[in-house]
This record gives sequence, structure tokens and C-alpha cells, in this order.
Amino acid sequence: MSLEPGWYVDPAEPETRRWWDGEGWIGAPIPVDVTPPDGPPPAEPEPAVATPATGSAADRPTSGPAGGPTGQPAGPVPPGQPGPGWGQPGQAGPWPGQPGQPGQAGPWPGQPGQPGQAGPWPGQPPQHGQPGQAGPWPGQQGQPGQQGPPPGWPYPQWPGRPPVPRPHGLPLASYGARLVARLIDLGVVFLLNVLVNGWFVWRYFEAIEPYLRETMRRALNGDTSTEGLPQIDDQAGGLQVAILLIATALWFAYEVPSMAARGQTFGKRVAGVRALPVEADQPLGFGRAFRRWSTLGMPTLLWYCCGLGLLLQFVDAVSPLFDQPLRQALHDKRAQTVVVQLPRNRPDPRTAPRDRADPPGDNP
Repeated sequence: MSLEPGWYVDPAEPETRRWWDGEGWIGAPIPVDVTPPDGPPPAEPEPAVATPATGSAADRPTSGPAGGPTGQPAGPVPPGQPGPGWGQPGQAGPWPGQPGQPGQAGPWPGQPGQPGQAGPWPGQPPQHGQPGQAGPWPGQQGQPGQQGPPPGWPYPQWPGRPPVPRPHGLPLASYGARLVARLIDLGVVFLLNVLVNGWFVWRYFEAIEPYLRETMRRALNGDTSTEGLPQIDDQAGGLQVAILLIATALWFAYEVPSMAARGQTFGKRVAGVRALPVEADQPLGFGRAFRRWSTLGMPTLLWYCCGLGLLLQFVDAVSPLFDQPLRQALHDKRAQTVVVQLPRNRPDPRTAPRDRADPPGDNP
């Protein structure tokens, strides 16, 4: 199969690009990170080719080191056939166009793997994974006109274990650091509920206390009957809904604004982790912060339904243990965020000089 002419990564030197004219590489290479010109490179002068010796001495059959073992002449040979005595001591030298010699044209078409060969032979894509050919196929995803590997070719795979991603140049936060941050945040939210929601909780337990006391007494005496149990106060249901609404609102007020502005709550600052958008090192914004919180926080309202909300929150909390490669929880996937570990002595971009602040890195 033939490749369209264009600029492609040189498989022999992945740091450069060269022009493929449909049959071979031409022109000087350019760095891979430089934008190539629209067309082919300017033509280079033809290298000087040695002229074979003339006269009777060049046409006369010889024997010994200078000639072939069968008396063949030491001059040029047809393409694809090595000359007699090639590479032996005392040989007159390679012929014009033989591979591996300075200023000469290189290997003949159809002979891959010869010394000095810079790329695939005409009409065949470079073979991924072969020695000296580390780059992708021209036309592979990430290159001009890319649709993946050619039909029938195996899709390239990373040799061995792939490297751990570093979003924006920062390492991913470990599950232990994320768990510590979440436990600290839950402790802060619990203290807020004690202050704001404490009266409603006290009234709720007053409403159900006679029923609980009688049930406990019968259980200790081995009595399993339910007849004659005290009735639960009618206000208990309304108090339970009010408690859950207030708890959810307090969690929202604590987490969403701080995550929208800085990507950190108090617990995340203590643990040294931060939530960032997958695509850029920037604040989450209110919309993304709300989507991230609602996946984990809104199920609090379903605690009323036999603890269903608590089960959903548990599944969300352990989901980073089973996600690869970015270790995203379900709320991270919904908001397209990733949690990274910050360096201990990272300068504050608001106070550090612009030329000394750490620039964000790139995704691997």
C-alpha cells in the first residue's frame, strides 16, 4: 500500500519530521515540534557519485581479494544482489548506491534493514515495534490524515506497564490522602449540624423515645410481640425530613463555594490535595463544583428510604479504588475532574513573582 506524500515523523529519529514523497524520504529533517511548511522541502543538490573505473583493467576479470571468488568483475552489480567478496579485507570498496557509505544513495528499494536505511521502503508503512523504528505509522492517530493503523496491522500497545499519568504535571492523589481529606470534611459538617441542626435532632428523639424504650425493654425480656407498643409522635416524620434537608444544605454551603473558587475544602488543604478540571489547570467554577458535590451529597436526602442514600454514597466513596488510570470517583467522572497531590512547598501564584511561579505542566 502507498502512503500519501506529506510530512511524517521519521521512525528512525522520532525527534524529527521528514517529507515522504510517496516512494521515499526526501529533504533535510526538521524538529518534530516545529510546524512544517505547506509543501515539500526545497530540492537539495545531488551528492557526488563515484564513477566506476574505465578501461581494460575495470573490465578484466580478476581473482583474489580484489575480485570475486569466481572471477567476477569488481564493478557495480545489479540492485538487490551483493557484490562478490563484499565486506572482505582488501576489497576495492562498495559500489555507487551501496548502503552505509557517505554521500551515496542508500539501499535499493525492497531491501529493508540495510545499514544507513532511514525509513521504510517505498510503498510499505513503518513497522511499529521493530528495531530502529520507534515512531507510529504515518497516518496513525495523532498524524496528518490519521485513521489509526492500516487494516490488518496490529494496534500498537505500550511495552510493559504504562506510566502513571501526571495531570498538569502533578502526581495523582493517593486514596489514603483523599480519604483523610473527606473524613476531615465530614467532621466539619458534623460540627455544623450540631450547632444548626441540634434542636431538630433533639425534638426528633423526643418524638420516638417512648417507642424505642418499650421496644428495647421487650427485646431484653425476650418478648417479640408488637401489640401495645406506644405510638410514634406524628411530628417525627416531618422532623426527620427537616433534619435531612438542613444537613444537605449545610454540606452544600460548606463544600461547593470553596471547591468552585479554589478546588479545595478545609480537609483537602490539610491533606495537600486539590481537584482540577481534566482539561486545564484552572478553578472548577460553580457549575462543575455543584455537579461534583451533588453526586455524593444529594443522596443524603435518600437516607429516609431505608438508608439507600448511604449505600450510594459508600459506592461513590470506594469507586476510586477501581478506576484506572486517573483514579476518578463517580463524582469526578460526572464533573470531569481529577484529584492531584500538591507539592509541599508550592509557591502561591497570587504572591509569587510571575517568572518564578510554577507553570502548569502538560498531560502525558
